[in-house]
Amino acid sequence: MSSASSATVVILTYNGERYLDEILTAIEGQDWDGELEVLVIDSGSSDRTLDIVAAHPRARLHEIPNSDFGHGRTRDLAAHLASGEFVAYLTHDATPASPQWLAELVAPMLDDDRIVAVLGKQLPRPHCHPMLKYEIQTTFAALGPDAGVTVFRGDRLGSRAEIEAAGFYSDVNSAARRSVLVGPVPYRDVSYAEDQLFGRDLLAAGLRKAYAPRAAVVHSNDLSIREAGRRATEEILALRGIGTQVAPLGRAGMLRLILRGSLVDGMRIVRDRQWGVLGRLRWLFVNPLYQVAKWSGHRRGTLLPVGSQPSVADPR
Repeated sequence: MSSASSATVVILTYNGERYLDEILTAIEGQDWDGELEVLVIDSGSSDRTLDIVAAHPRARLHEIPNSDFGHGRTRDLAAHLASGEFVAYLTHDATPASPQWLAELVAPMLDDDRIVAVLGKQLPRPHCHPMLKYEIQTTFAALGPDAGVTVFRGDRLGSRAEIEAAGFYSDVNSAARRSVLVGPVPYRDVSYAEDQLFGRDLLAAGLRKAYAPRAAVVHSNDLSIREAGRRATEEILALRGIGTQVAPLGRAGMLRLILRGSLVDGMRIVRDRQWGVLGRLRWLFVNPLYQVAKWSGHRRGTLLPVGSQPSVADPR
């Protein structure tokens, strides 16, 4: 699939050397007949990130101080710097899975002028731990079948609860019309969960977003057990910070969720042929530690004051 439209692919980087070369190479290999701009916004990398960008002459580099970075603020800056009619966003650890990624991501907006934003599918990396692997698979399966495009219509949603339920959005892998990003629905300057807020803002404005499963990237966060717990805390605090009602989680409820998650994951691990016998045995013992980290982190996030800032490695 190809298009004569113009697009800007934005990658926000901070010490993103691990996957950046393969990401830029994948973008350069896209089946896209229109104008294609690659914009990298770096916020103070000290590793090989800038050297990798320099090795890809098609990429335009814009540098900002680390203190100026904000998940919403910097994506808003990218929209204003972009020249394309469509602005696609990737994090520095999300690799397009095929040469048709960009065309598939933009296709719903080309097919329907009423659709203003699209999120694509995420495929876990081979080394992803089971808990996160199954969470990614479950999350995106719930958005719609792989064989088609799912459209979410803001004009059909009335209550705040309906908008929150339908508003899931991830700018790990997404695209939107630049006219919307610099116009009626910009990214808001929030510390985290800017994509969830953007998805809700779109629907609250009566606009339409879509899920395009064939626009897939390979992505999963490379987090240790401890980091996974901190990430869970940060995500709950962020959701509470944008107005999502999250019930406090008691110790008994936390233990039930840990046990249930460990058992469900364990059954999946036993049947999962990605790993051999020894690999499955290892994960049967290690994966429950991720469940402990996740739900204890979730519980902390429901109890800490909104605005608390747990420290965690966070890909841009």
